[in-house]
Amino acid sequence: MSVLISAKQNKKYVPSKIKESNSYKVFKVFNTILMIIISIATLYPFLYLVAQSFSSEAAIIKGQVSIFPVDFNLVTYKSVIAKGDFQRYYLNTVIYAVLGTIASLFTSSILAYPLSKPHLRLNKFFGPFIIFTMYFGGGLIPNYVLINNLGLRNTVAAFILPGLVGTYYVLLMRSFFANVPQELEEAGEIDGLSKFGVFFKIVLPLSKPIMATMTLFYMAGYWSNWFTAFLYLDSREKWPVAYYLRQIIIGASTSANPGAANAETMQIAANIKSCCMVLMAVPIICVYPFIQKYFVQGMMLGGVKE
Repeated sequence: MSVLISAKQNKKYVPSKIKESNSYKVFKVFNTILMIIISIATLYPFLYLVAQSFSSEAAIIKGQVSIFPVDFNLVTYKSVIAKGDFQRYYLNTVIYAVLGTIASLFTSSILAYPLSKPHLRLNKFFGPFIIFTMYFGGGLIPNYVLINNLGLRNTVAAFILPGLVGTYYVLLMRSFFANVPQELEEAGEIDGLSKFGVFFKIVLPLSKPIMATMTLFYMAGYWSNWFTAFLYLDSREKWPVAYYLRQIIIGASTSANPGAANAETMQIAANIKSCCMVLMAVPIICVYPFIQKYFVQGMMLGGVKE
């Protein structure tokens, strides 16, 4: 008898399932429906663009395209890619995005790390100035004059430097670095590491989530940036693909007879526009799955400070 009792006592305890209230069930149903509606509203425009880019001009003019291509063809893509030096512009964008992202990550992290240390006296002085730049900028004309006077016009630096540091991203990094255990940094200093050694060998390896998140944000910004090229890059050979595709869209939207664009012309322009948008989105879509596991974690830890 005692053996049976002890066996029952040693049996693994399985907690009973808590019964959900009716209000919670209603909330779950409502939340599920809301998420489905948001997902459809988010996916439909992109699916429509993809379908339109692979459809024939006749199908677009007749309004037959929804989320599936009609008269599937690659004519639009061949036309866009064959125009000018498309490969060169794409390569320019890759170079700008890679160099700009690396430079932005380095400068932003170097700035955010000391700001995460409350014992540093100058933090209270520099912190408000950094936040100030989120709401007040120098203006378009002063920035243009500055870049021009520095002799950076029509250079790669002119494309990268204006967006080198994002204030909001610096604040996210600061919050993340503030959650890194101080004991790890002190242990590194005891082992003989300098401040830079602690940062590069301890803090950064522990900051993969926030660094991956910032990589996506910065890369997307550089990849889709056409306005900076419009301002500072005069040489056609240095254009990014975003600016080149914008020129194609503008050209497609303009009729041969100025002011006489008809509905058919606008529909053909929509076809080319859809193709250009898909071409711009593909690299970001390809990169995102590789850093998806870090994305949510980086945003959560970067936005919450203990």
